[in-house]
Amino acid sequence: MIQLKYKKNKLTLVFALLFFLVLIPSFQAQTGSKNSKKDLENKKKKINDEINEINTMLSETKANKKNSIGALVNINMKLEKRQDLINTINAEIHELNKDIKKNESQAEQLKLSLEKLKGEYARMIVFAQRNQDAYSKIMFVFASDNFNQAYARLKYMQQYSEFRKKQATEIITTQTELIAKLKELKEQRHEKNVLLGNEEVEKENLSSEKQEQEQVLTELQKKEKELKSELDKKKQDAVELQLAIKRLIEAEIKRKLEEARKAEEAALAAKKAREEKEAKENKTKVTAKDNKNPKNPKDKIVIDVKPEKEKKENLFMPALTEETEALSADFSNNRGKLPWPVGKGVICETYGEHEHPAIKGFMMFNNGVEICATKGTQARAVFDGEVTGIAVSPTGGKLVIIRHGEYLSVYSNLTDVTVKTGQKITVKQIIGTVATDDEEGKTSMNLQIWKGQKTMDPSGWLFNAR
Repeated sequence: MIQLKYKKNKLTLVFALLFFLVLIPSFQAQTGSKNSKKDLENKKKKINDEINEINTMLSETKANKKNSIGALVNINMKLEKRQDLINTINAEIHELNKDIKKNESQAEQLKLSLEKLKGEYARMIVFAQRNQDAYSKIMFVFASDNFNQAYARLKYMQQYSEFRKKQATEIITTQTELIAKLKELKEQRHEKNVLLGNEEVEKENLSSEKQEQEQVLTELQKKEKELKSELDKKKQDAVELQLAIKRLIEAEIKRKLEEARKAEEAALAAKKAREEKEAKENKTKVTAKDNKNPKNPKDKIVIDVKPEKEKKENLFMPALTEETEALSADFSNNRGKLPWPVGKGVICETYGEHEHPAIKGFMMFNNGVEICATKGTQARAVFDGEVTGIAVSPTGGKLVIIRHGEYLSVYSNLTDVTVKTGQKITVKQIIGTVATDDEEGKTSMNLQIWKGQKTMDPSGWLFNAR
């Protein structure tokens, strides 16, 4: 009996495992497919928005009626985004093909089930027609050898009737499911055709934009000497800007260290004054006690200094330092979540060393990222902090430095700065307007993030920048 129970439990466990192994992965695959499809749709929307933004910027660079580096940068960005869009559409088509294949398989299974149900139901109908009169049914029951057999035959007829009804219901349900599945397939095939059409349109756009790129590149390469001279000057300006920013940050770090040193000295002086005062008070108490007890001149008063209190004094730090530490932690925890320093914009120059888009072999370096936007775009803070520096940059325009604890964010190439040194700033607060190069029709700002004296790639900090 125990052995039989053990086998029964073992079979139950096996069936349970089969359920999890077969059904759960299937459910996860369906959920994953839906999430993937939604992600791809969101990505496609983001890329389309970026392309529209680049088109607006491109129309501004073209307004100066000459082929410029700014126009080439915008075209290059658009080509990159267009290729991303085509890749995303291809991924959507791939996901859709998987869904279509799965639905085709399910539709085929439903068709087979429907045919089987209809066949079984047809056989039951034929049998029922042959035995449909009430006399035959009564005779079938009364022909029983005993009461138990008669009861069993009566129950059989009732169950048979119920089974027929159940089969009819199953046929209707299966037909409904099949119709819904075929409709879904039709919609998916239509969606696939639309995506294929979109892909062809985007490929044509890509081809047209490549021709435009070649045209602008050819025109720029005709004046390569003049361009190189201009770029050398801009490169030197950029180096001077980096040095200016570095000097400002070094001065800011020095100022903070000096503040910390003075605060520590003030704390130590206050502690020393308290200790001297306590020692003086204790000395007075000892003298008074000696006067009261002249027989015990050798008695000594031991001053009990509690180590716990001393420990607290050593750990004393100014409130500003505690606030700074908290702000640093908040900033660090928001890596990859920081808002963009502009409402709408595109990264048009990446962090670190990279080749110039027009002249091969001409290397450029950036301590931050260049963000291109439309004319009149306002710059905003990426996080809460305090303005620690405002200066005129060597490349023109102004730069603003905001401290976020041990981190600093630097915004250069601004006009109409609306903040002041020492001012507390909140996230997304407007700090100025992004400057426009009237010669090229290009509107851009440079964003840098520093930790101490070390630069960091801002694209790793901004939300959805990669």
